[in-house]
Amino acid sequence: MIDFEFLGSTLFKLMGALPTTLGLFFASLALGLCLSLGVVALRVNRRPWLSYPARGYIALFRGTPLLVQMFLIYYGLGQFPEVRQSFAWVVLRSPYACAVLSLALCTAGYTAEIIRGGLLSVPQGQIEAGLAIGLSRWQLLRRIIAPITLRQALPAYSTEAILLVKSTALASLVTVWDVTGVAQQIIQRSYRTLEVFACAAAIYLVLNFLVVRAVAWLEHRLAVPTRPLESDAPAQAAAPLPTDP
Repeated sequence: MIDFEFLGSTLFKLMGALPTTLGLFFASLALGLCLSLGVVALRVNRRPWLSYPARGYIALFRGTPLLVQMFLIYYGLGQFPEVRQSFAWVVLRSPYACAVLSLALCTAGYTAEIIRGGLLSVPQGQIEAGLAIGLSRWQLLRRIIAPITLRQALPAYSTEAILLVKSTALASLVTVWDVTGVAQQIIQRSYRTLEVFACAAAIYLVLNFLVVRAVAWLEHRLAVPTRPLESDAPAQAAAPLPTDP
């Protein structure tokens, strides 16, 4: 029999940890996007001494598990005295900051490749046309390259954002009490795994639904309006009919 009272109290407790999960998501999403812009700028550079480090960064963070990266940042860096005595220790000694940093570094590797794919989809003819009419490099980027890249990369980036929402659950393994962390605490006290994780799954499902709808709205706003083709019927009706010889 379903215990609605327990489900309600569990859902209420998990909602109390929702701000932590949202903070992890938005902070890592913003930081990862900023990092990815720098990585993709190096990645598309023709100079090998700039592009190869970016390729190595992408290969590293796409080729290793996020959980391993998070453990290395949280547990591994603190073992070095140089790190503990540096200014970076102000950030790295915080579990929350380590979780945000690891999530941002990981998503930046994926986002950089998504943006690069959008850049490659920009028609070369439009770039040449922009240069021909005298647009500067900044105007070319703002008016032609960036809008096309954003429209092409947005569907894939929405998938990365959804994966990032789900990846925030790993932060509980470094003592960040987000929705998953609080769910594990409740399970340790009640031993009711199914009901607790069902409530947590419902919260993540709603969050991902909101992300999907937000991206769909943004895609609609960025869509290029197309004009309907004018019908040739009136012109054809006005044209004289051919006469037999």
